[in-house]
Amino acid sequence: MDLFSLSLGALLKGVGELTDDDFAQPSGCEGWLVRDLVCHLVIDAQDVLITLVTPTADPVTHNAVTYWKVSSEPSDDPLAALTVRLAAAYGEPWMLKHHVDDVGQAALRAAQLADPTLKVGTQDMVLCTAGYLDAYVWEWTLHHLDLVTHLPHVAGPPASSLARCREVLEQIAGPFPASWSNEDVLLVGTGRRAPTEAERAELGDLAIPFVLG
Repeated sequence: MDLFSLSLGALLKGVGELTDDDFAQPSGCEGWLVRDLVCHLVIDAQDVLITLVTPTADPVTHNAVTYWKVSSEPSDDPLAALTVRLAAAYGEPWMLKHHVDDVGQAALRAAQLADPTLKVGTQDMVLCTAGYLDAYVWEWTLHHLDLVTHLPHVAGPPASSLARCREVLEQIAGPFPASWSNEDVLLVGTGRRAPTEAERAELGDLAIPFVLG
């Protein structure tokens, strides 16, 4: 739960430091500008708020690892086009920046107040609150990498968040070469960049999944 706050807090700080010109730059999410990605973060924060107030008595069915669906193909999310339209509707970057900080800070407060043992329901899954927030460390960290892909002046995600996400990915896909940085593991392991020839040789038969929400 502490990593949830750390990773989301760092991401919100990064968004807060963006200039107006930064919003028009491409992000690490294929087909999305930075403004589209930030709009998606608004939706993510809203989902967290909704889930934390959706308790259930049903048994736990998923954890921070099994929460994520794995496919060999990139996601064809019908909401992706809607996100682009919503982002454009904000008009001025400061409006989008204000909204993501507003709901993001609310998600931080809600997580800090939450009972970690409470069971919550989302997307036909049941997780304990601690497990759900742990799952979202992946979301915040990967999208933080997406945010800074073409913005080298913006700080990236915390080292501890990157390390936790590597643990999750390796539980799904298997171990990556120990010499690889956590960031390279996540970028290659989620298809955000193709491995070099040397990296491909090191990977051997390791399957490279796309980890989807």
